[in-house]
Order: sequence, then structure tokens, then C-alpha cells
Amino acid sequence: MTAKKSSLSVEFAQINNTEEITESRKLLKERKYIQKVKSMAGHIGLLITLMLYTAIGGLVFRHIELPVELARLETLRANLRAQRYSFVDSVSNNTDVSNLRTLVSVKLRTYEEAVQEAAQGGLLISFVTETIDQEDRDSTNLPPIVTERWSVLQAVFFASTVLTTIGYGNVVPSTNWGRMFCILFAFVGIPLTLIVIADCGKVFATGVVQIALAAKAKLPFRFSFSCIPTNLAGRRSLGALAAIVLFFLYLACGAGMFMLWEDDWDFFDGFYFCFVTMTTIGFGDLVPTAKKPKYMLLCTLYILVGLALTSTIIELVRRQYAQSWRRLQRLSGPLAETIRRLGEQAGGDMSTLHSDLRKVLTVMSMPRLKWSASLNRGDTKEQEWEEAVEAVLRDIAANVNNSSQPKKKPIMQIVIYESSV
Repeated sequence: MTAKKSSLSVEFAQINNTEEITESRKLLKERKYIQKVKSMAGHIGLLITLMLYTAIGGLVFRHIELPVELARLETLRANLRAQRYSFVDSVSNNTDVSNLRTLVSVKLRTYEEAVQEAAQGGLLISFVTETIDQEDRDSTNLPPIVTERWSVLQAVFFASTVLTTIGYGNVVPSTNWGRMFCILFAFVGIPLTLIVIADCGKVFATGVVQIALAAKAKLPFRFSFSCIPTNLAGRRSLGALAAIVLFFLYLACGAGMFMLWEDDWDFFDGFYFCFVTMTTIGFGDLVPTAKKPKYMLLCTLYILVGLALTSTIIELVRRQYAQSWRRLQRLSGPLAETIRRLGEQAGGDMSTLHSDLRKVLTVMSMPRLKWSASLNRGDTKEQEWEEAVEAVLRDIAANVNNSSQPKKKPIMQIVIYESSV
């Protein structure tokens, strides 16, 4: 009975341990799921905050600038209308036929200047082709002015160009209040935009790493690409090159999108616009039209994602440049100095130089760290490799210094024996 009770108690203990392990695993899964949800909510919350801030800023810009813009266009239209009437009156009421050519030339030049000013101001001058009777010219009601410069979509798009520091320059605030609001809006919004762009870049980089790890886990161990280097520096260089290729593919996709949506753009125009935009150069010579709401919203989202991708790629390339320069500073100086000394000391006999160079090349060609997900381990292995190369170089330099010191000449002792014959 005692043995049965003990066995039953062991079984119950095992069952309890199994249940506890199962519950702990469930709790860990729930915690991980909650952490993922919180992380995604944080990313989405940042993006939504930036979108709301941009939309509110665009509406404020429109409220400030649109009345002034309409008044300016109304002034241009009134001036153009007056110059047109003056030109028509001068030609129709002239009785001096001999002076008609000079009169038409002077009045036409004045009218052309008014047309040019209206065109540069963004005024549509299609109404000037319509004939207006001389009797009711003062009472003629002209159609209301329609402008796209400070429409809702254009204002929101302008706010996004301010926050992303692109600044095309085709639409700018002209009032003091608008410029003051632009300063405050950019002062608060640009750091927020940089945070969102960095966050999107981090999410993008994490996704790429997870995809790479998943792809590597599914591949068989014996399967490998001969073109992929085995050392860490080579893999980093290959990663930077792949990121640049991905960047240009993203630009090509955007160029195709703009080529379909813009009537007068070809593929090169779209690619040029995407590159100038993603690098925040923003010349403003090519700007998408704001006629389709869905198109403008997708354009804004494309620019935001592209800026995050561009910042990630620029950071990868910058790290590669910094690492190459650091390794060059660490290794090129001792290596060049050692080779120079070896060349001076070798003279006609190059066997010593070949032997020492063989040591250096052996250490430099040693296989370094295999591809791993741990960046800290890779940096440690890289540092160990550099220290090994530096140790070999110091050993060679020490040998060179020792060989450069004047050696004591061997003393030869001559013993003369005398013998009697």
C-alpha cells in the first residue's frame, strides 16, 4: 500500500508539473502576444499622430492663405481685364490710320505684360478670349476664381513637404501669419517626423532580418551560394549593396506609378522626381498635381515610406564607410610601414620578404565569423581578427628593427704554430 501511495503521489506530482509547465508556456505566449500588440500599437500610434498633425496643419495653412490668395488673383484678373478693354478701345476708336501700327504695338506690349503677370501669378486667363459688350462691361459678372494652390489636398501635401524638409517651393505662405505658423509648425513637426521615419526604418530593418532568418532556416545546411562571402565584412558590404539595389527598385516602382497617373510624365521624369524627393533635395521643377484625392494620399504615404527606406540605406552605407575607414586606419599604416622596411632590408634576397608576407596573408585570409544573427558576437570576432593581424605586423616590425641594428662582426682568431724542421 505504501508503494502504491508513493507511486500515485509521484504520478500526481508529474501531472502537476506538466500542468504548471503548460500554464507557464501559455503565459509566456500571452505575454509575447501582448508585447507585440503594444509594439504595433506604438508604431501605428506614431504614424496616426503624424498624419493628424499634418492634416490639421494643412487645414490651418488653407484657412490663413486661401483668402489672401483669392484676393490676389482677383486683383490680377481686374488688371488684366482693364488692360484688355484699353487695348480694344484704342484700336477701335483710332482714326489716324498712319499711326495705327505704332499704337497697336504700344498697347499690345502693355497687354502682354499684364497677361504674363497673371500667368506667373497662377491665374487662368481663358476668360479673356470671351467678348464682352462695351455697354455692360462694368456690370458683367465674371465667374468665381477657382484655384488649386490652397485646396485641401494641396494644403495637406504642402504641410507634408514642410515636415519632411523637402520643400518643393511651388506653394509657399505669403502672409506674415502664415509664415509664423509655418515656423512653429515645422519646429514641432520636424522632430516628430524624424521620430516616425526612424521608427519606420527600424520596423523595416527588423522585418528584413526576420525574413532573412526565416529563409535561412528553411534552406538546407548543405545549400549555399558561392557568390556570398563568408567573412563579416564581405557580408556587410553585400548587405549595403542589396539595400542600394532595393532602393533603386523602390524608385522604379514609384516612377511607374507616377508615369501612369501623370499625363505628361515619362518614366525618367517619374524616376527623377522620386530620387529628388527621397533624398529631400526637392527642386520643385516636377510636382504631382492634386486633382485626385486617393492619388495624393497614396503619394504622401509613398514619400513617407521612401524616406524611411532612404534613411535606413544611408545609415547602412555610412556604417560601411566608417568601418572601412576605421580598418584602413588600423591596418594600412602598420602594413605599409612594415612592407617598406622589409623592402629596404631585403635587398637582393627576397626570400625573407616573401616569408613575412606569407604570414600576413595567411592571417588575413583566415575565415572569420560565419553569418550569425548576433551583432555583438560578430563585432568581437572582427576585433579579434584585427588584433591577430596587428600582432603579426608587430612581430615582423620587431624582426625588421632587430635586423636593422648593426651586427657585431665575428672575431676570427688565427693561431700560428712554429715547428722546427
